Amino acid sequence: MFKDKRSHRNVPRPVKGLFILMMISVVIFVLGQVIMFLWNTILVEVTGVKVINFWQAIGLFALSRILFGSFHFNKGRQMKRKMRRGAKWREKWMNMSEEERAEFKQRWKDRCNRPPKTQI
Repeated sequence: MFKDKRSHRNVPRPVKGLFILMMISVVIFVLGQVIMFLWNTILVEVTGVKVINFWQAIGLFALSRILFGSFHFNKGRQMKRKMRRGAKWREKWMNMSEEERAEFKQRWKDRCNRPPKTQI
């Protein structure tokens, strides 16, 4: 059906940049609207706080991301790294003999079944 799987690479850089900029703008707009809607419909009635506008909602979102987490731009890379690490363990497990597997399982059982350390 599709002859060239790399057809997306033929798109000029300015067009890609414009598309990414538009998508970021849409995401920021939608997030701001959702945060503003939820704040103004829930918190105003429940706690009696002031109504906020769009820019305050965006600021609130940025502040919450800074205080309670980061903007996680590298999740894709981290996931690939975890998948590769899992593949290494799977390959290592498949190359173990039955005795090595039994010993490995026993060590993990011993490690997991230890009584918790008591603190004085």
